[in-house]
Amino acid sequence: MSLKEFIIPAIDIKDGKAVRLYKGEFDKVKVYNDNPEDVAKYFQDCGVKQIHVVDLDGALEGKPKNYKVVEKIVKSITIPVEFGGGIRSFDSAKAMFEIGVDKIVVGSLAYEKEDEFLKIVNTYKNKVIVGIDAKDGKVAIKGWIEKTQYTPLEFAKKYDDLDIFGFLYTDVNRDGAMVGPNVEGTKYLAENLKHFVIASGGVGSLQDVEKLYQLRDYGVYGVVVGKAIYEGKIKLEDL
Repeated sequence: MSLKEFIIPAIDIKDGKAVRLYKGEFDKVKVYNDNPEDVAKYFQDCGVKQIHVVDLDGALEGKPKNYKVVEKIVKSITIPVEFGGGIRSFDSAKAMFEIGVDKIVVGSLAYEKEDEFLKIVNTYKNKVIVGIDAKDGKVAIKGWIEKTQYTPLEFAKKYDDLDIFGFLYTDVNRDGAMVGPNVEGTKYLAENLKHFVIASGGVGSLQDVEKLYQLRDYGVYGVVVGKAIYEGKIKLEDL
């Protein structure tokens, strides 16, 4: 896997636009593009292998809200899209797969309604990524608003024996801040789990990506990168 293939560019959608938050705070938002599908086409043209799309409105409200925008993104490109944000029921998962997303990220539902979560996993085998959003060392849910009692590893271990694709580990305190990823936390998770771990949060440079790239043998599958690309710190076309 090349360095470029290891990078999974992110498109965070709020009110139909491509944005980034700062440390997961919804009142600290910056709009980068009014047409998220144009961003998706650009990423594909740069040669990446997949795209990570998040419905921020959906994460807050508990069901996907930017459904039409995500559908436009999926239809405008040929590479796989992994989607997260507000998937709190089997029906919302089914709806996202029906418009063509390749994988879904599920976090809050796994914590709150395990039976519903298992129904999704058993229906869409190896298509579910369990979202582990860590805030101050504990797993956060509902758009990062509520903290649970679980550490990231405790939460992940509950689902490591299921037919999932893997885990998405986001350090919320670093997300959108470009202060560097939680390399040690990512490594610790990956080496203690059977499934892949995708890293997210804090990447601010190509050097940050390279640190995580060195963890491939531990089971780190890739890294989600957002703000560093939008701010020109990482130029995909140059890789």
